[in-house]
Amino acid sequence: MSKQSKEKTVQELEAPVVNLKVNPAAVDTEPYVKRPMGREYPKARSRMPEKQLFEFAEYKAKDAERIGYSNYSYWKSVWANFLKKKSAVFMSIVFIALFLFTFVASLIGKYDISMAPDPIGKAYIPPNGEFWFGTNAIGQDYWAQVWYATRASILLAVLVSIGQIALGVLIGLVWGYVRKLDRFFTELYNLIDNIPTIIYMTLIALMVGKSLLTMGIAMVGFGWLATARNVRNLVFMYRDREYNLASRCLGTKLHRVLFRNIFPYLVSVIILRLALAIPGTIAYETTLTYLGLMDIMMPSLGNLLASARAVFPRAGYTLLFPAVIVSIITITFYLVGNAFSDACDPRNHV
Repeated sequence: MSKQSKEKTVQELEAPVVNLKVNPAAVDTEPYVKRPMGREYPKARSRMPEKQLFEFAEYKAKDAERIGYSNYSYWKSVWANFLKKKSAVFMSIVFIALFLFTFVASLIGKYDISMAPDPIGKAYIPPNGEFWFGTNAIGQDYWAQVWYATRASILLAVLVSIGQIALGVLIGLVWGYVRKLDRFFTELYNLIDNIPTIIYMTLIALMVGKSLLTMGIAMVGFGWLATARNVRNLVFMYRDREYNLASRCLGTKLHRVLFRNIFPYLVSVIILRLALAIPGTIAYETTLTYLGLMDIMMPSLGNLLASARAVFPRAGYTLLFPAVIVSIITITFYLVGNAFSDACDPRNHV
């Protein structure tokens, strides 16, 4: 290629790009006409000047960016994938109906939760038309007792589980990202995990107290271990990826790197942990109450199961109804948690 040809090519490449659009006024309503010989050709366009055919198009940065715009929404995709799991959707409806019914049951019941019509003559009456779930040891309506206990246990389990997961995620993020703290959190994890949690709970119950607040805080304090360990291992996988290295080079603060770059990849794991923690907390509260390590003045599923153990051969219904509700809650959260966790995984999105 000659020097002149190269200079001409460079000038053409460096020339400003002119955005042009067709002038609507130059568009013919009858684009073709018949020539005498029967051939068609564009009506006079070949003879029209360029200024009449085209006009400058206005450049807008926002419109230019929308060329590659996608209507993809993460949470819309999550919801769409979750709705594909019919069993999980059905169990979600069952749990919501169960929780809402705990408020309705007190309105349609015949007796109040604390009402004992006749402690002597009404004790351990089997289910009948008057007492739908029978009565307990002091003649109280077991229908009101069971549904009030269900509502109390669900609320307690949700609060404790949220506390456990939030603390576990926070510690796991710092544990996995800050290398200097890895040894400290590893030793703390080994110290707590190598001793059965029931021993800690027993010491706290004997030394501090058996109140609901005390034992709830204790369950949060010892329940974060599994979540923190899981999150820590996942953070190790994402910590040194290119976008995180670039963020550190740009001077991005630690909390922004953790919650903007890494945390979105942990959503599916966190949801699964939360879904499994709620029935696990109910079972743990039942165990603590059964062992006499938690004093709950209000009825709970743990209280009902603990009091039913001594009278099971005589009044089996006192164990049947709470056990069925605990089973429904456990199965519901297991199916819904797994389905929602899979839906939150971006690899399952189309």
